[in-house]
Amino acid sequence: MATRRHLANAIRALSMDAVQKASSGHPGAPMGMADIAEVLWNDHMQHNPTNPEWADRDRFVLSNGHGSMLIYSLLHLSGYDLPMSSLSSFRQLHSQCAGHPEYGYAPGIETTTGPLGQGIANGVGMAMAEKLMADQFNKPGHDIVDHNTYVFLGDGCLMEGISHEACALAGTWGLGGLIAFWDDNNISIDGHIDGWYTDDTVKRFEAYGWHVQSVDGHDADAISAAITAAKAVKDKPSMICCKTIIGFGSPNKSGTHDCHGAALGEEEVALTRKALDWDAAPFEIPADVYQGWDAKASGAEKEAAWNTKFEAYAKEYPELAAEFTRRMAGDLPANWKQATDAFIAETNEAAASLASRQASQKTIAALAPILPEFLGGSADLTGSNLTSCDSFTHVSGKELGNYISYGVREFGMYAIMNGMTLHGGLIPFGGTFHMFSDYAKSAFRMAALMKIRTIAVLTHDSIGQGEDGPTHQPIENTAAMRYIPNMDVWRPADSVEVAVAWTCAVERKDGPSALILSRQGIAGRKHDTADFNAIRKGAYVLVEAKGAADVILIATGSEVDLAAKAAEALAADGINARVVSMPSTNVFDRQDQAYKDSVLTPGVKRVSVEAGVTDFWRKYVGLEGGTVGIDTFGESAPGGILMEHFGFTVENVVKVVKETL
Repeated sequence: MATRRHLANAIRALSMDAVQKASSGHPGAPMGMADIAEVLWNDHMQHNPTNPEWADRDRFVLSNGHGSMLIYSLLHLSGYDLPMSSLSSFRQLHSQCAGHPEYGYAPGIETTTGPLGQGIANGVGMAMAEKLMADQFNKPGHDIVDHNTYVFLGDGCLMEGISHEACALAGTWGLGGLIAFWDDNNISIDGHIDGWYTDDTVKRFEAYGWHVQSVDGHDADAISAAITAAKAVKDKPSMICCKTIIGFGSPNKSGTHDCHGAALGEEEVALTRKALDWDAAPFEIPADVYQGWDAKASGAEKEAAWNTKFEAYAKEYPELAAEFTRRMAGDLPANWKQATDAFIAETNEAAASLASRQASQKTIAALAPILPEFLGGSADLTGSNLTSCDSFTHVSGKELGNYISYGVREFGMYAIMNGMTLHGGLIPFGGTFHMFSDYAKSAFRMAALMKIRTIAVLTHDSIGQGEDGPTHQPIENTAAMRYIPNMDVWRPADSVEVAVAWTCAVERKDGPSALILSRQGIAGRKHDTADFNAIRKGAYVLVEAKGAADVILIATGSEVDLAAKAAEALAADGINARVVSMPSTNVFDRQDQAYKDSVLTPGVKRVSVEAGVTDFWRKYVGLEGGTVGIDTFGESAPGGILMEHFGFTVENVVKVVKETL
């Protein structure tokens, strides 16, 4: 039977061989953390390789995702459907073993990591989701939600500011199910970190309210004892500081940055094999090593035991069991369409004039009773974002609920939301000022990359925000958000468009959505019922020209009403203008060409009207079209005065149209 060290050396061998073959990668971290991984996965992890989606599995996150061969080795060795051919094609086109772990590529990858710090933030979200789901579903004698989230992270994750945002909240929330392992190897790409990272990490995490231990990261018994102790602490997250040697086993490169982000080289690989007493050829694993790692049988037993528990739970609480199953599957309630259709129709009848942030709050209040998995929140701007409603129960420290005040932590909030979504059972949304979407952009990008459902509520959307001035007036942010692949950005023009946008965002399971909402009031409008489905297509003809259209005005948000008034003024001058409301350019771009041509008739001149940068609109109006927008920073003054100052008036729109024609 293979020894623990020999089992760990399988990770080291696979990692250095794959990186060597690819001539690219990071062998140092996997070789340094191999002993920790072996103890965790073989003695403590609750998982089933034959069913990576088992609801009550432990979650494992490799936050230092550059060490991706660590997790690929673990998955292959323990029995997941990740063949050796995938490991040997590491970092090659269409390989399951991408340069950094990617959610959806290989079974057992819980989240995409690589941008440092976001993995630990995802882990915080997963642990919070576990705690919330346990609170909602567990009953005396029936702990159907009872698992841990384990996170490996390195010095780089701790240097990134997001680690502070997320880990401070984890301590406040008392996430006992979160156990992190710091790979304390004193090395980053530039070399020994003493010149740029001298934090007292132990004191830092103790100050957050974490349970902290320090161990030798190559002492299996000490590691196991620390994990056991961490699991026993139920009211605090745990940090296990593991002193390790990067590139462990390499005679000439271990302990240096030379093995951090580059292949060891053929000669050093051979020397390392000898030092580790590893005789197998590259990408070959001895039978006793496979036997020592194989978790298929034990994993199946663990899941079977949980299934027995769930069957007993279902007998006593059949409605809760059905609800748990639905929510973990990501399905919407059976009455979803009926209820949302009714609300949209009611909103249309009211035709209220409201700021779109106010219309959003009304929509949230209507959706919350329909959607028990709704989890709201804001980055210290609840009263401005209007993201809460009377039916929400607010989380207060370790007291649980379904609305979270994240504090001033925009990046942390959205990365935590990504983790919650990945865990399953919740549909999180979080609000902040649109200006601060820049702080969170990388988290949005990761949600889009992973194709997961999170919802951003971004208010105070333009110079109409007013007196706070250019530091708080987003000019380029909406365009920047639209450029993120697989991100649906909605800038609705009235209460009906808000209701439809919210409905679409919740229904969308394959990517994130952002709702860009106004502080200032927007005119109400009663729509034809046919508009409801047209809004879902991202753009539609709101006002048809009287006769053949001479020009098409394309507008979004608070500028749609301006475009409609300009069309009336143009008609008085004998110019026929069609008004197109385009709440989501991303959704419109996915429609078939016939529909797009029916809205934006080829050959007809176009003018865009939006309180943001104009270059984005060239894709719709062309080089010969006109734009009414703003390509400078704003000013500090009441919003209405700024709109007039920067040319968002009927007179200026008419002027631009005439110049374009």
